[in-house]
Amino acid sequence: MLTEAECKNAICPPDKKQARFADSGGMYLQVSRAGSKRWFLKYRVGGKEKQLALGSYPGVSLKSARLARDAAKLQKSEGIDPVQVRKLNKLKASKNSTDTFKAIALEWFGKQAPQWSESHAARMLRQLERDLFPWIGERPIEQIHAMELLAALHKVEERGALETADRALMLARQVWEYWLPTAGVEQRNITEGLKARLTPYRSKSFAAIVEPKRFGDLMRAIQSYKGGLIVRTALQLAPLLYQRPANLRMMEWAELDLDAALWTIPSMKMKRTKEEKENGEDHAVPLPVQAVALLRNLQPLTGHGVYVFPGERSHDRSISDNSVRSALYALGFGKEQTWHGFRASARTMLVDELNLDPLAIEANLAHAVKDSNGRSYNRTQYLKQRAEMVQQWADYLDKLARVAEVLPFKAA
Repeated sequence: MLTEAECKNAICPPDKKQARFADSGGMYLQVSRAGSKRWFLKYRVGGKEKQLALGSYPGVSLKSARLARDAAKLQKSEGIDPVQVRKLNKLKASKNSTDTFKAIALEWFGKQAPQWSESHAARMLRQLERDLFPWIGERPIEQIHAMELLAALHKVEERGALETADRALMLARQVWEYWLPTAGVEQRNITEGLKARLTPYRSKSFAAIVEPKRFGDLMRAIQSYKGGLIVRTALQLAPLLYQRPANLRMMEWAELDLDAALWTIPSMKMKRTKEEKENGEDHAVPLPVQAVALLRNLQPLTGHGVYVFPGERSHDRSISDNSVRSALYALGFGKEQTWHGFRASARTMLVDELNLDPLAIEANLAHAVKDSNGRSYNRTQYLKQRAEMVQQWADYLDKLARVAEVLPFKAA
């Protein structure tokens, strides 16, 4: 066994790079040619020799080195590899224990954003910056109490944004779930149970008329609309095609094949994740003869430009989302029927009144659907079936507009 004097006087012969001076229990002092002295413990795990550094002498004295050796040997006797413990402790140390909620949230956001569309990423970041960062952003995440987060969420509720508060809690939950695997074992997800402390809200659906007779009143009102041809055509196509408002108002002439009665919406324009936008299929929308006639009638007016429905101030931009909305209010239906609500109207009556295939309907709505065997429903393979469906729907709308008392119109 070594003595303090031997440790102090130990030198490396000039003809060697380093020399080892054994103590006991596998521990030794390694002295380099330059004179540095370091403690090491040699041990075996699974027949493989390993070394654990115990510190430098004289900073770590002989007595202290032996204590470190004994602690490591105790770990080994319990089936714990001291080297692996050391590596884990270094990893933990590399994680700043004072990381703020904002720092962790932005790190999480940076991982997620590449998978999202730009608009969705912007909304998520905006909500973090508006609803969470001002109140808990600069607090060390491991020190934040559930009551602090709840107080921040209540501030969102105080401005009447109940649904927004729920989304803010969802964001916070994802940030905590991202952070927890690298946190200490004593940490927990403080978002658990907080939803019960928020004010319940009823999710608002887009207003939609689903009763045939009343929808017939709407169709007749649309036919009598006296506004400009551009908005009037968009208003007439909205119930016929029941696509998302953004896709309809930004329809381009290049996307249309009127001879083939087909509208092809590029994947990049669809409501999808960034990856789906880049790699997904375009969305094909069959056009009924009524829609083709409306578009051909509009073509002499706007066919020279990019957009089918250009704005009044600039033909380089499409009409706004408010254009059709304002027209519905002008007709007296603004509170009963929204532009987006035409999708719900069509979805309901196509099933309830026309008894058509729900899978084909969902495919035409550009919803991700699966058949009974769990296979993804291929929208393009059923294009002919969907073309027949949209024509049947258009004919049904004509019937609703013609008669005041609507009889059920069932598919043959």
